[in-house]
Amino acid sequence: MMWHSGKMLWISTNFCCFLLFMFITTASSLYFHIGETEKKCFIEEIPDDTMVVANYKVQVYDQQSNTYLPTQGRLGMFVEVKDPESKMVLSRTYAAEGRFTFTSHTAGEHSICLHSNSTAWFGGGQLRVHLDIQVGEHANDYQQIATKDKLTELQLRVRQLLDQVDQIQKEQNYQRTREERFRQTSESTNQRVLWWSLVQTLVLVVTGFWQMRHLKSFFEAKKLV
Repeated sequence: MMWHSGKMLWISTNFCCFLLFMFITTASSLYFHIGETEKKCFIEEIPDDTMVVANYKVQVYDQQSNTYLPTQGRLGMFVEVKDPESKMVLSRTYAAEGRFTFTSHTAGEHSICLHSNSTAWFGGGQLRVHLDIQVGEHANDYQQIATKDKLTELQLRVRQLLDQVDQIQKEQNYQRTREERFRQTSESTNQRVLWWSLVQTLVLVVTGFWQMRHLKSFFEAKKLV
């Protein structure tokens, strides 16, 4: 009976972890405020060979109405994406509202930076930027895929599950890579600490030996020994 309860607890725990993972990797939706000449950057951990789709909308603050309104085509958004090796993945100017996509080729932290293409010399106006980042299978438009490939509802669901499994496998591979990198860093740090301890011990021994020789010479010179 205890074995059965333990097994059910293990299954429940793993299922909750799976749901938590699916919730976390679904999307990152937010909005933020920046000046016309300011830049805002985000760090997104992305597995390799993963598609990222980001939808955005820029609004400008209107003092008369005390609210944020559409830019009416007056401003655009410059998007810059760099991979973990600081190589440029995407660098392009877009309209005030739209979407941008890119595919990661290296697993790790990707830098996503946005700023307006304003030519104002000083601070300019205040902007509100709505940003919705979708990673992996969540970036796919399954309704469009179903229409294009003429898939039934069951076939579409199977396609979604296969994409989810593929994304989970990529995430697991990325986590293994991070774990291996962390292990190597820990071993390197431990090795350096060991060598530093040995060097300190050697310095103490040499210093003590030198002090003893110096004291002995001092006492002999004073004819105390």
